Amino acid sequence: MKKTLLLALLCMLTLAGYSQQKIVGMWKNIDDEDGKEKSHIEIYEKNGTLHARVVKLLANATVRVCEKCTGANKNKPIEGMEILWDLKKSTDKEYEDGKILNPKNGKIYDCFISLVEPNKLKVRGYMGVSMFGKTQYWYRVN
Repeated sequence: MKKTLLLALLCMLTLAGYSQQKIVGMWKNIDDEDGKEKSHIEIYEKNGTLHARVVKLLANATVRVCEKCTGANKNKPIEGMEILWDLKKSTDKEYEDGKILNPKNGKIYDCFISLVEPNKLKVRGYMGVSMFGKTQYWYRVN
């Protein structure tokens, strides 16, 4: 009986650990067009919402300066740039109602993210309706 209870408790703790897996941390993005790793992105919490900035561009990165951006980001280096902001928590694994910048075209999109596996993050950028958008998967950097 004690062994059964101990095993059940261990299983519950394992499942609880997965459900509380943090989205905050370092991720690498995979380009949805060419399938290549482009950068390391740090997701962090700021004022109760999630934000993300590019901390390192990888060898496959084809865009290094945001030439097509407007405003303060115009012609700024992408490395160090905040590209995702104001994501609000909707569940333990999902954040929504944020914005994401695509440095390739300089456009800002509505965004939501969801943790689909402990080390895999779904990032969806869209205009108006989520159905009209693109998805990238980011992978945790250990």
